[in-house]
Amino acid sequence: MRLYAERADLRWRQVGADLGMLVWAAVWIWAALETYDAVHVLDRPSQSVEDLGSSVAGAMDTAAGIADGLPLVGDDLAEPFQGLADAAGSVGGAGAAVQDAVGTLALVLVTALIVLPIGWLLLRWLPWRTRFVREVAVVERMLAGTLDLELLAARAVATAPLPRLAALPPGTTGAWRSGDPAAVRELATVELDRLGLRVPSS
Repeated sequence: MRLYAERADLRWRQVGADLGMLVWAAVWIWAALETYDAVHVLDRPSQSVEDLGSSVAGAMDTAAGIADGLPLVGDDLAEPFQGLADAAGSVGGAGAAVQDAVGTLALVLVTALIVLPIGWLLLRWLPWRTRFVREVAVVERMLAGTLDLELLAARAVATAPLPRLAALPPGTTGAWRSGDPAAVRELATVELDRLGLRVPSS
């Protein structure tokens, strides 16, 4: 399987496009990871809130347990401590919820920064590269067989740009219709040149 053209200018353009695709992907992946870290900075205050809420809730639960053990007034004395413990637990839960929201936001941003720009370029780069590989594979299989250049010549007549055909020696297409081997080879060269392939020597 040939990935690159034999013709130097087209080969370097293909290599440049492949390297450009890799650099583009690397830049956006780096940007996504940096964004992920930056968004998670928002976790720090909410982490502190969660830790504080948990600490206060634990202290109030302990105090409520001690107060509840006192005779006569234990239940009444433990009630406000338990209320404070519940409130502190709610504060800690709010901090945890903020951390979950920040984590979701970071994940969404990272996914968008990777999928959208890389996918956008991939949709343009991949068909171009796969089309080249597929067409070259067919042409090389064909040339490895009977070395029949007629099909390539016919494709050149049908699809080559008019300026490229006009640059051929006068009478080339007429000679091709007459089956002249030199004209067939001349037109086949146009198609092979489009693919960046060298004309076979025989």
